[in-house]
Amino acid sequence: MSPDIDLARLSLRDTLDLAGFIEEEARQRYLELVEQIGSHHSREAADFFTMMASSEETHADRLRERRREMFGDSAPSVDRSLAFEIEGPDYHRVRAFMTVHDALEAALDSERKAYRFYEQALQRAEDPDVRRLFEELQEQEVQHEQQILDFRSGLPPEDDADPDDYVDEPQPM
Repeated sequence: MSPDIDLARLSLRDTLDLAGFIEEEARQRYLELVEQIGSHHSREAADFFTMMASSEETHADRLRERRREMFGDSAPSVDRSLAFEIEGPDYHRVRAFMTVHDALEAALDSERKAYRFYEQALQRAEDPDVRRLFEELQEQEVQHEQQILDFRSGLPPEDDADPDDYVDEPQPM
């Protein structure tokens, strides 16, 4: 969690802004990963990450609309950079030739990471409306995790091949 976020003092408007930024950062990270792995014969994984980006975008849009309904179009008072690394998948989890199963595990880690953030936020938040929103956001992460698990249950078993066996080694000069 970012040490710059004073969770005890967040207003409901700030919390909605932060939550929207968290979802947007995750969406952007998924799209970066699509570009990164899509050219490395990992089309199924890239397609899954595209689906995840779309899901994050939908969630961000709902949060922004809710914020607009409650607080109008005033500028956010929290900095977008505070949302960095709260939900987006970790870069080190992605590699060339990753399988859709690998992509699913990276996404599961991301949802669990966001859940832990909201769990910590709940322990620090003082405003009852902010606490309710953090509880709601935490529950949504549980639902997202279940959606990923449901998607995984429809996949064929993972191939036992080691992707590193297919990577070309540099040729000696």
